[in-house]
Amino acid sequence: MNDEQFLEYMDSGKEVTAFSKVHNYMTYLSNEAMKVTSELNNAYHTPEEIKALMERLTGREFPEGAYMFPPFYTDCGRNLKLGKNVFINSGCQFQDQGGITIGDGTLVGPKTVIATLNHHMHPDKRANLIPKPVTIGRNVWIGANVTILPGVNIGDGAVIAAGAVVNKDVEANTVVGGVPAKLIKYIETGE
Repeated sequence: MNDEQFLEYMDSGKEVTAFSKVHNYMTYLSNEAMKVTSELNNAYHTPEEIKALMERLTGREFPEGAYMFPPFYTDCGRNLKLGKNVFINSGCQFQDQGGITIGDGTLVGPKTVIATLNHHMHPDKRANLIPKPVTIGRNVWIGANVTILPGVNIGDGAVIAAGAVVNKDVEANTVVGGVPAKLIKYIETGE
């Protein structure tokens, strides 16, 4: 198995059987990600060095204007797609095997967790994994200590209040907050 075959399988949303070829490759990528994130998180790096480390981690170009404050944690990296001018604050943890896409201009607050995998509910299959992508639109503001669960889509311009647990889709230009996150208000865009 290679990165392309792995990503194709994960993006299909099919269940990953524990100890299968796909699961074993997932473990391999996790170990590779630990090497890069250990290097990223355990010393000071210039913006150019952060860019190079993120390109090693994701296997793709780090977008123009994107920036992050380490530490940053992920157990894959290969299924993370960032837009231009994305900012990721310190202490974030992205579980991107199922796919994370973050649109241009989005701000991700410190200690944000984005999860893209669930375990099977049946006890005999509990070690199996079910991938579901998370898609975050353009110019979204995610507050500190937010958790975004598998399969969530967040619309352009939305604001996620600090500490929220987002378990369902968020409309564009809205503010949501709470556990679980609920609509607080609509944002006036003047359009």
